[in-house]
Amino acid sequence: MLIRRMVFLGAAAALAILICGEAAWADLVIEIDKTAQRMTVTVDGHEVYKWKVATGGIDYDTLNGLFKPFRMDIDHHSDEWDNAPMPYAIFFTQTGNAIHGTYEQRSLGHAVSHGCVRLSLGSAASLWGLVKRQKMANTTVVITGDIPGAKPSPTAIAAPKPTNASYPFPRIPAPSDLFSLFH
Repeated sequence: MLIRRMVFLGAAAALAILICGEAAWADLVIEIDKTAQRMTVTVDGHEVYKWKVATGGIDYDTLNGLFKPFRMDIDHHSDEWDNAPMPYAIFFTQTGNAIHGTYEQRSLGHAVSHGCVRLSLGSAASLWGLVKRQKMANTTVVITGDIPGAKPSPTAIAAPKPTNASYPFPRIPAPSDLFSLFH
C-alpha cells in the first residue's frame, strides 16, 4: 500500500511538472496602420499595446501585407543606410524591412523611414521581449493603409478573406524564400 501511494505521488508530481513546465504560446499579431502611423499589438485577440510609429516615406513606402518575422537582433546596424542603428530589430522581409527602435523620437507619427517601421526605444524593447517570449512562429505582422502623397503600396501577399470574424487575420505560413512568392 505504501509503495503504491509513493508511486502515485511520484507520478502526480512528474505530471504536474510536465504540465506547468510547458509554456503556453499565444497568437501575437502586430498590426501597423500606415495611414494613422500607429501600431496595435494583440495577444490572442486582446489588445496589449498601441504605439505611434514611423513607416516608410513617399519614396520608400513600407509594403502592405501579412508577414512572419524570421530574424531578431537586439543591436543591429544597417548595412544599407550608413551603419544606422536599428536597436531591437525584428526583421519581417528578406529585403531588410524590420520593426526597430529609433533615437529620432520626433519622427514618430510621420512616414519618414526608408521602409522600416520605427518605434520609441522603450516600445521597441517591450515588443522585442514579447516576440521573443511568444516566438516568431506565433507572430504575424500585418501592414495596411497608405501614406498621403505616395503611390498605392503594392501588397506583399494576397491574403484570403477571414473565415472567423472575431479573428480577422488568417495565419499564412512564411515563404521559405522571396522567390517562392512568384511560383
